[in-house]
Parts: sequence; structure tokens; C-alpha cells
Amino acid sequence: MLLHSPTVAEQIALDALDVDLLGAVADHPRAGVLELSRRLRVARGTVQARLDRLERAGVVTGYGPDVDLPAAGFGVQAFVTLEIAQGELDDVAEALAALPAVIEAYATTGSSDVLCRLAASSHEDLQATLLALGRSPLVARSTSVVVLSTLVAPRWRPLLADRRRETPSRAPAYRD
Repeated sequence: MLLHSPTVAEQIALDALDVDLLGAVADHPRAGVLELSRRLRVARGTVQARLDRLERAGVVTGYGPDVDLPAAGFGVQAFVTLEIAQGELDDVAEALAALPAVIEAYATTGSSDVLCRLAASSHEDLQATLLALGRSPLVARSTSVVVLSTLVAPRWRPLLADRRRETPSRAPAYRD
């Protein structure tokens, strides 16, 4: 049940065109390959090849809509740390995946074993989920922190732009 995270050897180097292509897809999710090639001023075949490579490498994981949870009726969010019974990570992952309110969960280091993000329609709904987690024989202890506001929304652009590789590009618009 645990999700695979790529090792350093499995990761690909992103160049300026890759980063700009990812940004264009994020800005214009309904744009086709031809429209993206026009926006980036590169050949349609280049855009298609890059998208295919990014998909194969697992960098692009989907083209679905971004959903604003508060706008969808789930305005209460919390982070929950869990201390679990030793050796039970797979079972905990399965139990967490069965709870719709758990929108993310990560195995962690430190004083807790798992960090979860929950979303709920109300404080009562959140409490019900927290009580369900507390009743699990797999969870030894939990600590929750309710989100008051979002200071930095989930993002990836600054990170990729900061670390993008300046590798030579065959695309004319991206040559020095």
C-alpha cells in the first residue's frame, strides 16, 4: 500500500524547457500540445516528446482539476501526527486510505511515525474522524493541530525554477 518515491538515480534532470512546459500545462490545463508549442515557441513534436518523457518519469502524474477543498464544502483542515505500533506501517496506511477525510499521509521521522492532513466540513466532522483514528488499535497516540489559515499554498514552481538544470537544449527558443 505504500507509495513509491523515486530514488535519486530514478529522478530526471529538468531543464528550462521542462520547467516552462510544466508551468504552461498548469496555467492552461485544457491546452493541447499544439497550443502549448505555440505558447513556448517550440515544435509540437518537442512538446509531445517532453510531456511523454515527464509522464514516463512520473514527474507529471495527471491532468485532473485542482480542487479547492473549502470551496467544495470542506473548510476545516487539520494536521495529525500519529505514533503507531511498531511494524504496522502497511496496515496503518491501509486504514488511513479507508478514511475519506484523510487527504494526505506520510511516514515521518522524529517523535511521531505518521503525519496526516485531514479535511472536514465542520469541527464536528473533524472530531468524528479524530475519534475514529483514536479507536484504532494500530494508533498508540495522536496529536492534532487545526489549520487557521493558509500562508503558503501547496506549490512547486519556485522549487523547480530555483533548481532547474541549465542543460543545452535542442529547442531554438531555449538556446543561449
